[in-house]
Amino acid sequence: MKEEDLLALLALQHTPNIGDITAKKLIAHCGSPSAIYKEKKHKIAHIERIGSTILKNLFDPIHRKEAEREWQYIQDNHIKYYTFFDPDYPANLKQIIDAPIIFFYNGNIDLKNKKTLSIVGTRQVTSYGRAFCEKFIEELSALEDLVIISGFAYGVDITAHKAAMNNGLQTIACLAHGLDIIYPASHKKYVSEVKNNGGFITEFWHKSKFDRKNFIGRNRIIAGLSDATVVIESALKGGSLVTADMAFSYDRDVFAIPGRADDTYSQGCNQLIKTDKARLITSAADLVYYMGWEIEETSAKPIAAELFVELSEEEEKIITYLKEHGKQTLDDLSRECSFPIHKLSNLLFQIEMKGIIRPLPGKVFALIS
Repeated sequence: MKEEDLLALLALQHTPNIGDITAKKLIAHCGSPSAIYKEKKHKIAHIERIGSTILKNLFDPIHRKEAEREWQYIQDNHIKYYTFFDPDYPANLKQIIDAPIIFFYNGNIDLKNKKTLSIVGTRQVTSYGRAFCEKFIEELSALEDLVIISGFAYGVDITAHKAAMNNGLQTIACLAHGLDIIYPASHKKYVSEVKNNGGFITEFWHKSKFDRKNFIGRNRIIAGLSDATVVIESALKGGSLVTADMAFSYDRDVFAIPGRADDTYSQGCNQLIKTDKARLITSAADLVYYMGWEIEETSAKPIAAELFVELSEEEEKIITYLKEHGKQTLDDLSRECSFPIHKLSNLLFQIEMKGIIRPLPGKVFALIS
């Protein structure tokens, strides 16, 4: 992209009342970012929802001056960035309506052909939540192309980042401020390791004030980058629920870990499940199953089958067929056992939760010996 267009993008980003949706509308109308500032005002005024306040702000020269200062900082500090119009702009993020027109990053981020999972939750994570998060990511580490995304905050966020790095996974920290500061300060000790195993992403300029209102912007990037979002623990109100709501609105998969009804930091997860905004999961195997992700059979950890489990007639029919014919594809089981795919998928999941079968690559299912 030409420098003039980059400066125009930065000026748009700095202008009050012009969000990413409006900015893209202006660019589409005028043909390029820089063309906006060459267009006649009365023509821009005819664009839907472009009122007098936006028009006045748009042509205020202060935004161009601030853009030039930020561009100089970007160049002087070798800051990497993506614009919405770059061919390698992250595909998942590009699909959301309010994707940032430009964002900045550092480290060794690689999102090409990756599975992306955001893991979020309360800052006041319990010992149970921390242990679950660590075990969950350890089990998912068999997915070598998995990227763990979170917000680098206290609690669940930093637990997820550390667990990802400990298990050789790439991790991305999305920030609610510029790349020139780290918050919380106590997490500075993890910065180098995160950069070596992924990196940091933000849409905020350097010297941006740490402000809670920035969390909304940060959370939409977390949700937008991800194929799926998992909420480990949350109270009835909190940033992780905002991220989950955003992921749900972007038509992404959302999962939540259930807990006891009277546990403060399970209430948010339980509410997501109760309102059908999230699927209930209790293990990495659940997530892999729902997402249709494949783990190499040699990497899968065997799960011992329970003794004396209760089975429905339908479940027994499936198990009997697998005993007689060995591992089978989902389509073959559907045809031979006379179950529609949607019903069979639910039955297989129930049997898997009882420790009797396991999923294999290619939507194949086999009995656990």
